[in-house]
Amino acid sequence: MLENREGEKVPEVTFRTREGNEWKDVTTDDLFAGKNVVVFALPGAFTPTCSSTHLPRYNELAPVFKANGIDEIICLSVNDGFVMNAWAGDQDANNIRFIPDGNGEFSEKMGMLVGKQDLGFGPRSWRYSMLVKDGVIEKMFIEPEKPGDPFEVSDADTMLTHINGEASLPQRVTIFTKPGCPHCARAKRELRDAGFKFEEIELGNRGLSYSTLAAVTGAGTTPQVYIEGQRIGGADELTDWLKATA
Repeated sequence: MLENREGEKVPEVTFRTREGNEWKDVTTDDLFAGKNVVVFALPGAFTPTCSSTHLPRYNELAPVFKANGIDEIICLSVNDGFVMNAWAGDQDANNIRFIPDGNGEFSEKMGMLVGKQDLGFGPRSWRYSMLVKDGVIEKMFIEPEKPGDPFEVSDADTMLTHINGEASLPQRVTIFTKPGCPHCARAKRELRDAGFKFEEIELGNRGLSYSTLAAVTGAGTTPQVYIEGQRIGGADELTDWLKATA
């Protein structure tokens, strides 16, 4: 049975990390002493839920966590430093610190090391998140012990609600673009000038095509801008929307 360790100190472990082309030992004191830190642990780098939802939302909300007193957000997995660094680069998650628990020592001492031999993974971390203040675990959100890979409580929004239920969230903005499109460049510039961070989906990248654009947006031209799920439209429509909401 997975144990909630609220009120306890984090285990003393030395992690073998990679910085550039060199090994660097990082201790739990280095990570947690004198700081407010959010940790989210997951089964593996490059795996579907971890890559599509768990990690990206923490990265997206990192500025909000910082504004609410969090010094650092750590992603921890039972993977080696090479894999974790490659995943960080693939995800472009510059707001997150990736820590490899390569031997599973930290996960085991946390009581969160589980067997995933049925998937060919071997020992891995159970999915959970925790708030650590000066090395002491204040709060843990542990996924329920169910078959598969449950993802119900260790998400970024749940943790942020615990820290500050009234925290102001950034609007979710997505823009469909194509290379060399001047209207796309103008739309992105106007979004940045207005203080919006956005997800860019570029046609021609990873098999995305005009068929994709038409299927998702119902339109055949770029850019196409969505804010909080609402289709704003192209660059001219975005300009009008920004003026109306200023």
